[in-house]
Amino acid sequence: MKDLSLHILDIAQNSISAKAGTIEVEITENVKSDLYSIVIKDDGIGMTPEFAAKATDPYVTSRTTRKVGLGLPLLKQNAERTGGSLKIESEVGIGTKVTTSFSLSNFDRPPLGDIAGTIVLLAAANLKTRLIYRHITEISTFIFDTNEINEMLDGMPLSDPGIIRFLKEMINENLHEIKIAG
Repeated sequence: MKDLSLHILDIAQNSISAKAGTIEVEITENVKSDLYSIVIKDDGIGMTPEFAAKATDPYVTSRTTRKVGLGLPLLKQNAERTGGSLKIESEVGIGTKVTTSFSLSNFDRPPLGDIAGTIVLLAAANLKTRLIYRHITEISTFIFDTNEINEMLDGMPLSDPGIIRFLKEMINENLHEIKIAG
């Protein structure tokens, strides 16, 4: 995957497959500590400790449509290439948390990509799932919460093309204000 937003989309899709009611995506950028972290947490069905321990093996997947799962292994490889890491915490019936860290300044860290498009696509395609996206920089924090957005829309569908365009612009403007590294 060529950018981090595609990794986020892949893991969030795993959360949706795991029947998550809420998915939280948190990106933290800290120039002083040279840290770029992505945490994706859900309240889905979770994994057994044995499965979670093997989840970064490309030949271990819960999918029945194919025999390989490359999302987590590729994300782990990208993180480790920058001196970072990937950690999976999961409990059956509770949910899963994937924490990935990168060196913010490392040349090999993939770019963030179209995170606004990714977040809006996830929200519009999964109307029954609450999506919380936090982006934290040393300047400020931006939070996008579909519960708040749906309240503001007052019954208008989040999947409406005009609403999708508006939300993408709103996210991009807010990320520009907190000066994300990308």
